[in-house]
Amino acid sequence: MKDRPRLVVFAGLPGSGKSTLAQLIAERLGAVWLRVDTLEASMLKAGLPQSFETGLAAYLGACAVATDHLSMGRDVVIDAVNGVEPARQMWRELAREIHSERFTVEVVCSDPVAHRKRVETRAAPTPPLPPPTWEEVVHREYHPWNEPLLSVDTVHPAEENLRRIMEYVSQEIPGRGGSVPPGGARESTTGLPRT
Repeated sequence: MKDRPRLVVFAGLPGSGKSTLAQLIAERLGAVWLRVDTLEASMLKAGLPQSFETGLAAYLGACAVATDHLSMGRDVVIDAVNGVEPARQMWRELAREIHSERFTVEVVCSDPVAHRKRVETRAAPTPPLPPPTWEEVVHREYHPWNEPLLSVDTVHPAEENLRRIMEYVSQEIPGRGGSVPPGGARESTTGLPRT
């Protein structure tokens, strides 16, 4: 039995493949999957125009729902770009407040041709939220991470990435509120996995 619920924070640019992996990991853990884009899309359905405020509200809403589930002892998987420090700090603070185990998984696609094709050919994943263009993805604000995390590259087979993520989030280290990668994980401070 694990002592504390897990907060698994997925991060990565649109089209990197993070939502596919986040959903599959949530299913394997029996966790609550919270996708920030889904929350923002619901605001647009209610008639609000897309704006900085709807994006912020989606993150805050995900944090509030995550708080409820973690407080009940349920594992939570967060699915969002998490490209800037305020978003990342929100999850750190939540893990400390709830005394949950926090694991960060950065999803990248190191092949820009494949990444661009995914962005330009996929159907809008969360209507009426418009999908980003490739130019928007390229110029999206996304800062390097300066903390331990697991970085997975979706040019590798999905099962390999899923295995690595499951090994990572299955580690239980009492007394910590962050995460330290296992021996097979690579710390990324550049946005791309180290080889």
